[in-house]
Amino acid sequence: MIKLICSDMDGTLLDEDSKVPPETFDLIRALKERGVNFVVTSGRRYDTLCEFFEPVIEDMDFVASNGCQVYVQGQMIDREIYSHKAVMKLERVVQMFDCLHLMVNDRTRSYLLDDLDKFERALDKDLRNEVRVNVVPGPEVNILKGSIYCDDADYLMDMAYALDRELGDSFRFAPSDVRWIDVMPRYVSKATGIQQVMDHYGIVPDEVMAFGDSMNDYEILRLVGHPVAMENARYAVKQISERIIGSNKDHSVQQEMRRVLEGLEG
Repeated sequence: MIKLICSDMDGTLLDEDSKVPPETFDLIRALKERGVNFVVTSGRRYDTLCEFFEPVIEDMDFVASNGCQVYVQGQMIDREIYSHKAVMKLERVVQMFDCLHLMVNDRTRSYLLDDLDKFERALDKDLRNEVRVNVVPGPEVNILKGSIYCDDADYLMDMAYALDRELGDSFRFAPSDVRWIDVMPRYVSKATGIQQVMDHYGIVPDEVMAFGDSMNDYEILRLVGHPVAMENARYAVKQISERIIGSNKDHSVQQEMRRVLEGLEG
């Protein structure tokens, strides 16, 4: 029996306009009434996710900022903060490459280490409450998310490799969208956040279904018993999944949520 459903946001749960399809809210409520919890997993910050899911905040859980913010039943159960020393090293390495531009986030702000016109908004990179800075914020600022914009999509994989080579002892780097690279603490991911949600409820992998499309979903899909890839997913994500469903444009995650609900009602 499925007891927990996890879903990525962009390219997965959201439609082609980057909005939550309205039927999602009723599905979340109905599933919870029948003992199936829903948790959204995203590179977006918790405050941003709350805006998306305002009607059902009390009926679901959140793994935000690629696992650095975990909220269960309305309570924060984990918050992972980047080492200031590691962030300073990240800044120095990014400066080695003229095609890379760094952004780091605290709970509510986006600190841009370059001019705004050097960045391109994309999916979960909405650059909310941006602040232009010349150096990374000091240790009094709790950094819990990092992203790097690459000028040329053709360089993205080269840059991800180079960053891992330079900083692999502190961070992991996952391509996100066609020109962005997510920066995550070495031992933190969406999957570590989901594991905490599972532990809270006493749920095992075979009782979890997860949906994803990009490489920062990879660890979750490897963790759960029922990994599901989107039609528009990256090749590696499809290869490790139990099933491949339609695209986010077709509201395919919502269709699967309804299928699980109908199975419970039957």
